[in-house]
Amino acid sequence: MTRTPPENDRDAERADPAALVTIERDQEVAIVRLNRPPANAIDLAMTRAVSTVLDDLMATSPAAIVLTGTDRCFSAGLDLKTVPRYTREQQQTLITLLNRMITRLYACPTPLVGAINGHAIAGGFILALTPDYRVGPQGDALFGLTEARVGIPFPAAPMIVLQAELAPAHVRLVTLQARTFGASDALARGVFDELRPPGEVLARACEVARDMATIPSDAFSRIKRQVRAEGIARLEELEAAGSDPMLEHWFGDEAAGAAAAVLGGIARRR
Repeated sequence: MTRTPPENDRDAERADPAALVTIERDQEVAIVRLNRPPANAIDLAMTRAVSTVLDDLMATSPAAIVLTGTDRCFSAGLDLKTVPRYTREQQQTLITLLNRMITRLYACPTPLVGAINGHAIAGGFILALTPDYRVGPQGDALFGLTEARVGIPFPAAPMIVLQAELAPAHVRLVTLQARTFGASDALARGVFDELRPPGEVLARACEVARDMATIPSDAFSRIKRQVRAEGIARLEELEAAGSDPMLEHWFGDEAAGAAAAVLGGIARRR
């Protein structure tokens, strides 16, 4: 049975990339900001916007890039109101674009610094792991991978980045327990390189980015590919293949039901 997306879903797909992802400047540093408040949730429009903005930005050869979010949330991951209602074709497109977006960020030849301004959950947590240096917020922000509790297997690219960036024991606990945790635990697990008060996260990230921008660009790019060689190679092989082995098991009836339960629980807590 083919599902027809509601009008608001089709409108979201046509959303202006420049509105969903903005670019600001701090001297020679380009600040890429996820701008879909309140949760900066990931859907087809957001994945398209990030990839488009990154491709356009890289054509200008920025000295360094800072990736951040809007308001109190970096990104809460997939839009659980919209994505479970996607057609099969839309889900295929979303996984393809999600993998491409993660690959572009993880293999970015320019210094990429994360200003993780707030909550980073599920897909947002993976995005937070892509930068070369990651500044997190002190306080009550939450982080983690909740996919198992929502019944969603990981697409290939997020799992590649997760396994590359966190120690095996942390990968096991973060994925299989599927619970959120605070900033101090995130720092201890290697998610962040340092923590700052929320109001200082972006400024500190820009400071780090300006320093990394002083490294000769060719040398930085070559060394980064050496450091992240295995992960980048696996991501590029996945993109070349043009498919994801998890697609057959992604967002079935179990996942849609679990997503609805999660959203219902959130609504009751408000």
